[in-house]
Amino acid sequence: MGSPHPSEHPNLPSVGLKPFPVSCPQSLMESLIPSPLPFPCSHREEEPTMAMLLEPGMQNLRLGANGERCPTPSPPGSPGTPHDSCSIAPLTPSQSPRSEARSQQTASFAVVVAIDFGTTSSGYAFSFSSDPEAIHMMRKWEGGDPGVANQKTPTSLLLTPDGAFHSFGYTARDYYHDLDPEEAREWLYFEKFKMKIHSTSDLSMNTELEAVNGKKMPALEVFAHALRFFQQHAVQELRDQCPALPERDAIRWVITVPAIWKQPAKQFMREAAYRAGLVSPESPEQLLIALEPEAASIYCRKLRLHQLIDLSCKAAGTGLAPEHPIDSSFRQGDREQLRRSRHSRTFLVESGMGELWSEMQAGDRYIVADCGGGTVDLTVHQIEKPQGTLKELYKASGGPYGAVGVDLAFEQLLCHIFGADFISTFKAKRPAAWVDLTIAFEARKRAAAPTRASALNISLPFSFIDFYRKHRGQNVETALKRSNVNFVKWSSQGMLRMSPEAMSELFQPTISQIIKHIADLLKKPEVQGIKFLFLVGGFAESPMLQGAVQAAFGAACRVLVPQDVGLTILKGAVLFGLDPTIVRVRRSPLSYGVGVLNKFVEGKHPREKLLVKGGRAWCTDVFERFVAVDQSVALGEVVQRSYCPARPGQRRTIINVYCSASDDALYITDPGVRKCGTVSLELDELGRGAGARREIRASMQFGDTEIKVTAMDISTAKTVRATIDFLSN
Repeated sequence: MGSPHPSEHPNLPSVGLKPFPVSCPQSLMESLIPSPLPFPCSHREEEPTMAMLLEPGMQNLRLGANGERCPTPSPPGSPGTPHDSCSIAPLTPSQSPRSEARSQQTASFAVVVAIDFGTTSSGYAFSFSSDPEAIHMMRKWEGGDPGVANQKTPTSLLLTPDGAFHSFGYTARDYYHDLDPEEAREWLYFEKFKMKIHSTSDLSMNTELEAVNGKKMPALEVFAHALRFFQQHAVQELRDQCPALPERDAIRWVITVPAIWKQPAKQFMREAAYRAGLVSPESPEQLLIALEPEAASIYCRKLRLHQLIDLSCKAAGTGLAPEHPIDSSFRQGDREQLRRSRHSRTFLVESGMGELWSEMQAGDRYIVADCGGGTVDLTVHQIEKPQGTLKELYKASGGPYGAVGVDLAFEQLLCHIFGADFISTFKAKRPAAWVDLTIAFEARKRAAAPTRASALNISLPFSFIDFYRKHRGQNVETALKRSNVNFVKWSSQGMLRMSPEAMSELFQPTISQIIKHIADLLKKPEVQGIKFLFLVGGFAESPMLQGAVQAAFGAACRVLVPQDVGLTILKGAVLFGLDPTIVRVRRSPLSYGVGVLNKFVEGKHPREKLLVKGGRAWCTDVFERFVAVDQSVALGEVVQRSYCPARPGQRRTIINVYCSASDDALYITDPGVRKCGTVSLELDELGRGAGARREIRASMQFGDTEIKVTAMDISTAKTVRATIDFLSN
């Protein structure tokens, strides 16, 4: 094994590291350490909850199902190390555990609250650990749109001109819409801002978001305002339902994010939750990050056949009936009636597996396509029986092909008709009227269907018509005639009259991207033999999308849409919070590792990597892989490295983490390899009489929804404060 590079850190004159395994060369900081360090002869017992991996020549081990130490051999064909002199191999897939080895996590929280933070709409749901079959949806919001009958609210945030929180959701949107046009230009209105986190390549704690009026604000503050709003609403509802509920530490929070989000974006949501006061940074386990298609998959496991719409059999119906209060005192005879009811805010799920799942065989495979407002996320899962766990078969994939793509196509149509300069000016000068126009389009977008024969009328706000006449000196009807746009006419009632063909053209680019991505995924060797394709997410309510997916893939697999499809992820996120061990194996989206020094081998290593130190030849910048891209990683598996601080009194150690989208990178300077984060180890001061040599054992977990790191000082058996940061690059 090689030695990690010393990191450059402004507060550290020299951050030196020396790994422990005896076969490894010494680091550049060797001059600070008198002699090579031997392997420690004995090892202190680890905490029974920490699983570890043992490889030849390294101080790593795995705990068996009963806590015993047991070697875990590498299965055939597992990726090897890119250099012979390093004795630590990458993490390898574990064997499937025996069914009795898995037990549902003991609930340490009285209630789980999940927040589905969407691009276009958001909401929350909760379940008490004492009755995990019952999932309670949030209270019905004030306001609402025609044709939209679910229990979420628009992801719209309104701040006062001085940046203070005013309102969220329908309330924010309606208040902003009613403001005087000149006054509205001073208020900060944010919508569809979640997309910024996915599209920003250099996301950091200082990233800013632009309000509709062009003013900017720290993104962390914007997200914290939104999460704080949901926290306050959820806590108040829980207090009304259960006055005896303790205020602190009783709630486990779950926040959903797209599976294709990278680690910085996931950390950003966690930091926003800390800022909002959902949980304390000292209690990170109280907050879980759930992957949206994964949450949907977890919920689909519980469905009965009448709760699924098979697109090959019948047309889909969507929507919920009006709100009914929660009934927390279920009589057993009422539970079945409630389970079948779509009129209640309480949903009952199966205590075991749903009817569809009970028909499936062990090893059956399916795809979950989460089609949301901003992104489309694809996850491939395999069912494991009898324990009912899920195994990811291919790394999450997708892209920015959500429903907002249709909105952008509509905006481009308006630019073509009225001029891009006019639309840009109108949005800046009349922001509230622009929001009104987008609301009008949203209602008609939901009414679009491939079988529709009649035209769709979209109301143009009076301020749009008036502003265009003053700005251009002509009326909108003249502009429409001059544009020569097919299938779009002007109605005498002051509306844009769009033919079904015109609306279909707006959908086509986005839907084509989704179809292509699913088709590409189905060609992968790991994704052969798919039985089902589940369409979930808000965009999955669209008959346009449903029809296109069924036409493209209905012959290859059954295309299924859960009833109340827009709430599928939210319900699944609650189930994930109740038992985070349901997904037993995930795939690493990237290769992760560190830069090390290795013994220089003539003919193998390039000359420009040669470094001579103390009469010895070293190869610099070697990429030592912890985990490879698309590698199976079981929940609880860890990669361990043992390091020795270069100086006896050193109080802090920084390790740079690198990532790559390929698995063939050899050096951290190769194209596509970039520094993506840092691991920081805070070391306590050793007491007098302690030995100068000190082993710090760091353990990294890649099998969870977030990468996690823990560390232990072997000499004292004390936990070392270890953090991993992906936002400070």
